Amino acid sequence: MNDVVICGIGMTQFGKFLNKGLKQLGSEAIIKALDDAGVPMEAIQAAYVGNAVAGVVTGQESIRGQVILRSVGMGGIPIFNIENACASSSSALHLASVAIQAGMYDCVLVLGVEKMTHEDPTVTFKAFEGGVDVEEMKDIIEASSGSHSIFMDVYARKAREYMNRSGVTKKHLAMVASKNHTNGSKNPFAQRSKPITIEEVLLDRVIAEPFTRYMCSPISDGAAAVVLCSANYAKKLTNKPIYVAASVILSGKEHSIGEPNVIEETSRAAYQSASAGPEEIDVFEVHDAAASAELMAYEELGLCKFGEAGKLIEEKITYINGLKPVNPSGGLEAKGHPVGATGLGQICELVTQIRGTAGFTQVQNVKMALAQNAGGMFGLENAVAAVTILKK
Repeated sequence: MNDVVICGIGMTQFGKFLNKGLKQLGSEAIIKALDDAGVPMEAIQAAYVGNAVAGVVTGQESIRGQVILRSVGMGGIPIFNIENACASSSSALHLASVAIQAGMYDCVLVLGVEKMTHEDPTVTFKAFEGGVDVEEMKDIIEASSGSHSIFMDVYARKAREYMNRSGVTKKHLAMVASKNHTNGSKNPFAQRSKPITIEEVLLDRVIAEPFTRYMCSPISDGAAAVVLCSANYAKKLTNKPIYVAASVILSGKEHSIGEPNVIEETSRAAYQSASAGPEEIDVFEVHDAAASAELMAYEELGLCKFGEAGKLIEEKITYINGLKPVNPSGGLEAKGHPVGATGLGQICELVTQIRGTAGFTQVQNVKMALAQNAGGMFGLENAVAAVTILKK
């Protein structure tokens, strides 16, 4: 199979942009990625577009990718629309990688884009409801106050169960949130740009116990794009290739407490595919839609054993200058969470880390990096998980 190389990246700032639509957000990321790769539009042989909720928020269904790419003058190529909850653009990257590995294409565009904000916030919250089993959770949906995403109620329930089993405390959650907001304050692409102390996190407004607002990812708009190439084609574009060493997508399944969940299973498969282990990863970007999810990820990705996540954050192992930096970008809590663009946003951040161009959030001597992205929920399990490993 052909090796897959990332030759160009482009990303918008994540934030609340009521006056920007899918086309404006998407085109900004696309143009940046093409310029970064140094390829003309005509070189793109296919495009894979990840988006989750445009149908609910904007009304655009069916041909989302075609509409966005047409706005920048791209057409006459295969365009694939991928919807897979919060892992939509990670799934788009995976499918594009498979096509290059199989020799179908030499140069493709991958785009993740999401428009979450709406003049009526209940429209946005309604969009989140489709990311759960609506039949199974009918009563919870009908009982929702409509003041926040139903996912925060689901995450809070999962967090309380995890805290009871692991010994993690609310202060540990606040430490994660404070770390990530401090990181995000140094990231020009981040939605939340103010450092927040542990005390400020704990004293903030409660969303759903145990979460305060700063422990939760905000509603976000944004886009990220990547130009993927075969290794042979990439030789014409760069002498410092960044390889997709692993891209694994799995769906959740029923399991008992204590058995491996979908994120654990996906990470194990990704490590095997990359012939690497967590000890060889220099920096991680994980799906901290809520602070508890980052602590769980420490264990799910093999950074520590179960019950040791609190110790990792206490000892600052996962800080930018720690032994295993996690979410130097600010993560979803600070950088933002434009659902369909989040996974590819993680990839763009990790590419800058490997290139050594991440500025104030740079981790030293990065050779291998991992992104963990998850989406949807049924019960206390994610519906989909994605793990991508990049290397020099």
